[in-house]
Amino acid sequence: MNLRQITIKDQLELKKVYFDSIQSLDEKIYSQDQKRAWSSQAWNNPNFDKSITKGKGWVLSKKGIIIAFAVRYPTDRIALFYCKGKFQRKGCGTKLLHKLEDEAKTEGLDSLSTEASLISYELFLKNQWRIIRKEKVIINNILFERYKMTKLIKVN
Repeated sequence: MNLRQITIKDQLELKKVYFDSIQSLDEKIYSQDQKRAWSSQAWNNPNFDKSITKGKGWVLSKKGIIIAFAVRYPTDRIALFYCKGKFQRKGCGTKLLHKLEDEAKTEGLDSLSTEASLISYELFLKNQWRIIRKEKVIINNILFERYKMTKLIKVN
């Protein structure tokens, strides 16, 4: 797997990864309506584009195809964190998370935060993140639960 910084020309491919990642989720955790509402955000939510164009992010690719990506925007928040379905649970998320954390440490940040899905929060917990609270949000008139999380990263 190849790790590199996101460029502006990756935007369409990142939307495809985002869509695939969400659509491949188990319907025991997210219903078809939830997956439809959530995955539409790649095209309907201007914050998605803003996170990619103004944020700092990384892609993992295999044979030149983007399979996962993660973005910090603003600099102290992980805004986007997605992996294609067939590459999930193969270490992609861990690799990207460590890259974002290391980069934030190098920049002198004290902590990072995120809003983690019912799927991704377990990965964050395994990497010493902590849950601040469970939240409920509405996306396209559909209710979602997620976890507001944080991690102290400053090295003394």
